[in-house]
Amino acid sequence: MSDHLHASHPSITKRLKRAQGHLAAVLAMIEAHRPCVDLAQQLHAVERAISSAKRELINDHIEHCLTDSVETGGNSLAELKQLAKYL
Repeated sequence: MSDHLHASHPSITKRLKRAQGHLAAVLAMIEAHRPCVDLAQQLHAVERAISSAKRELINDHIEHCLTDSVETGGNSLAELKQLAKYL
């Protein structure tokens, strides 16, 4: 398998670790019987962090990998269609 390390990966990792922390907080809050509004707020933070990481990953892939694929004669349209289902 080819190396798929991009400059954006450290930032994406940071976002996902933040989401992981928010999710751990939600679990602790449920066990502590915290109010539902507080839980919903933390779950919203989890969703935003994951969505942000996904968006950054897809944008980076389109900008770098698909551009490289076009330049080298690859099938970037098929890959773009495959990515579209995750948007």
